[in-house]
Amino acid sequence: MFKALVRGESAVHPIFPELARPAAAAVVAFNETPWFNKLQLAGVDRVSQLAVAAADLALRDAGGLGDMDRERVGLYVGCGMGGAAALEAAYRSAGRVPPLTVPAFMANAPASHVAMRQRVMGPVLTYSVACASSSVAIAEAAKAVRSGEVDVAIAGGSEAMLVPSVVLAWQAMMTLAGFQPGEAATACRPFATDRSGFVLGEGAAFLVLESAAHARARQARVYASLSGWGMGCDATHLTKPDAAGQQRALGTALRMAGLQPSDVGYCNAHGTATRIGDAVEAEALRAVWGRAIDKLQVSSTKALHGHLLGAAGALEAVVTILAVHHGQLPPNAHCANPDTSLGLNLVRQTDTAAPHLHAAMSSSFAFGGTNSVLLFQRADGVGASW
Repeated sequence: MFKALVRGESAVHPIFPELARPAAAAVVAFNETPWFNKLQLAGVDRVSQLAVAAADLALRDAGGLGDMDRERVGLYVGCGMGGAAALEAAYRSAGRVPPLTVPAFMANAPASHVAMRQRVMGPVLTYSVACASSSVAIAEAAKAVRSGEVDVAIAGGSEAMLVPSVVLAWQAMMTLAGFQPGEAATACRPFATDRSGFVLGEGAAFLVLESAAHARARQARVYASLSGWGMGCDATHLTKPDAAGQQRALGTALRMAGLQPSDVGYCNAHGTATRIGDAVEAEALRAVWGRAIDKLQVSSTKALHGHLLGAAGALEAVVTILAVHHGQLPPNAHCANPDTSLGLNLVRQTDTAAPHLHAAMSSSFAFGGTNSVLLFQRADGVGASW
């Protein structure tokens, strides 16, 4: 996934040709059979299937839980819309609603299925905070590890809402990007003068978080340190973002990490490619970075993988971590005509090397006004600080 992003490859294509207006999304080519047999799939929505797979892959990469005390393992999951496919099927069932519809569409179903698969007996919590859901989940997981409530936290998010009713609802809000036939792949153009909105995506992403001491003890591979996070609410409007609220979250993350804005070299922006959203985010970044804004390279990878809503924060956190780990930056794709009035130093080229990148952040700014920012630093070996 990261290599494809760095190359600027779009996963977006047209969906649901039967809709009155064209729609596009990034659909995951997912095979559930390594994790579920046919009997197990009964009452398990796609959103939970994706979560089980992603969490399992994350744990395998982290060396597994082994003989850890499962009561000292926590699970923190972001999910904005729950089992959309199950709910859609129920509405279209002409009265013959499947008996497992409720457990299939409930928002905490992904967390519950992951917990059962991995025998997680500590806190198992779901955060439904619109586009900030899984970013908030990661921050809450980090708090639990730092406070000693758990030794290891599995944190991330899952979303699978690509069904006609959900797409129609987003179209009704006039937030989805328009496109001409054959141009769906480049429909989402964050920070461009001709930006017209986002495209939807689906998927799941998880991280395994632990203290540096715990990682050293089990000789874990470390990708990065989560050194700061900031959360807060605009408390001004349900859907209109507020630059002051975003500034507070950005500033809180920097202060927690003990960094100056000039220390952070990359921001994976929320960047939804809406007219007002991109402008407000740019205003917030300029206000916090001040004269150092030119040193901050910015891109929104939603142009390539779509907007995963509740899972967006987790996926974009993974992208940001890998940018720090590999010293490479994904581009701000499809931006042939950048909006220079925004004053941002956009990553314009593919395969952009950043060998000296030490710190990077990922921003998630949600409907409802909740803002969540995660700040990651390079971890040169297991002995890296928290």
